[in-house]
Amino acid sequence: MKMRPVGAVGDWVQLLRMDRPVGYWLLLWPTLWGLLAASHGRPEPKNLLIFVTGVFLMRSAGCVINDFADRGFDPHVERTRDRPIAAGCIAPGTALAGFVFMLFIALLLVSQTSPLVVELAVAGVLLAAIYPFMKRFTHFPQAWLGMAFGWGAVMAWAAETGNVTNSPIPWLLFAANICWSLSYDTAYAIGDRADDMKINVKSTALWLGDRSIAAVIGSGIVMLAFLAAVSWQYGVLAWFGWVLAASWQLWLFSCLARKGEAWSFPFFLKSHWTGMLFCLGFVVS
Repeated sequence: MKMRPVGAVGDWVQLLRMDRPVGYWLLLWPTLWGLLAASHGRPEPKNLLIFVTGVFLMRSAGCVINDFADRGFDPHVERTRDRPIAAGCIAPGTALAGFVFMLFIALLLVSQTSPLVVELAVAGVLLAAIYPFMKRFTHFPQAWLGMAFGWGAVMAWAAETGNVTNSPIPWLLFAANICWSLSYDTAYAIGDRADDMKINVKSTALWLGDRSIAAVIGSGIVMLAFLAAVSWQYGVLAWFGWVLAASWQLWLFSCLARKGEAWSFPFFLKSHWTGMLFCLGFVVS
């Protein structure tokens, strides 16, 4: 009986995108927003460990379920045909087993917090698991990605405070991340237009066409407005992080406006620094 490929270490590194860690940063920073905002810059060490580890597990699981969902598309696209599942280096069933295993470990971790956080984690798993399929049905999978990544901020707030209804801040952070994802992931999708049309999947970049760059900048400005509303609740020192983040983001906007769509992928790669700089405001304050 022929053995199904389980993949070498290098195949799993590629499958989990560990060689391209920008996605991990884009999930980590919103999660830290919630953790740092809820604790005024001093999160419980246990929660910090749980959520940082959880980010790694959930981002990895998200990459696996994405490639599992796209296993019929990826072999026909030059950029993705060498991905481990598409290339036959890792069997789809093996990848799915890895996805379930990572979810199990993540849920074990979150079970060390509170029943509320566990309930929120279940919703987060659904957001992450459904996301790869959204581009088949809507031109706005980027918004769904923002909800999946931004849910970490809500969970982190709940872990530190025991509540998600006592303040608008976790929901402002959640909304900010949806807008942020619409910005950076639309920029990413600009470079994928030809392939997306070829395999008949949807994206904001396809729907918006020539208006894509304006939408990238516009949604990013709305994101900064939501983050400003959060900073307003924390005093003068909290504005330090917002000013740094806004300055960096405005520089990205100016580069994209001057250089056009050719700079859309560098814009995506450099966007995660905005999230890190905003974190600094909570640490300083």
